Amino acid sequence: MVTATFRFHEELNDFLAPDRRKREFGVPCAQAATTKHMIEALGVPHTEVELILVNGEPAGFDRLLQDGDRVAVYPRCGSPGAEPRLRLRDAPSGETRFVADAHLGGLAHMLRMLGFDTLYDNHFQDDEIVVIGEQDGRIVLTRDRELLKRRAVTHGCYVHAQKSEDQLREIIERLDLARSARPFTLCLHCNAPLRPVDKASVLDSLPPRVREHYDRFSTCDACGRVYWEGSHWRNMRRVLDDVLPDAQDNGT
Repeated sequence: MVTATFRFHEELNDFLAPDRRKREFGVPCAQAATTKHMIEALGVPHTEVELILVNGEPAGFDRLLQDGDRVAVYPRCGSPGAEPRLRLRDAPSGETRFVADAHLGGLAHMLRMLGFDTLYDNHFQDDEIVVIGEQDGRIVLTRDRELLKRRAVTHGCYVHAQKSEDQLREIIERLDLARSARPFTLCLHCNAPLRPVDKASVLDSLPPRVREHYDRFSTCDACGRVYWEGSHWRNMRRVLDDVLPDAQDNGT
């Protein structure tokens, strides 16, 4: 029988049974069990893990566990000395993009508000989300830990918070997105880029009061929606000021 001792750090403890949190504990392991197999068997999705130390040495997900091994598991923000050479996965290449599961519509809406390309459909099935994330290089956002345990999901975030604004703050802090935000550059409904337009070109589609009081407009070429800085925009601006105190409107 192979027995290994595990210790999970920081927020990874949230995935564990209460009696295993913030302490070392021994676990019997199947013959030829890997670190990935045991970490996920204990309830922690592999996407949440940034660094594994086995007997004090960095190890990968494919490390076969031996009797007496001591395994320390760290999240993204709690990894001591996690230089790029020690990390378990490369950062997603290019622009940060997301695909959100069917329960995170509010978060998807707010990420678009910040200018982050976020695919969302409340009819998305788990298999579709996995394929989209894999093919497009998108980070999977979900509150379903089993979805994040799928091998094909290489980049994902388990969303701990339940309210949309708290979820947004959580993702911004975890992925250090504040400096990458481009508020009000994407359509909130279809995720396509917005472009500024002259008032005259959209005049016929505006309510009378909007024609009278507003002069700055942008439009989405994909769905035809027109945006202006009305009460809805001001409400969103307040959310941004709370989540990103230094964020500046880019003029859209």
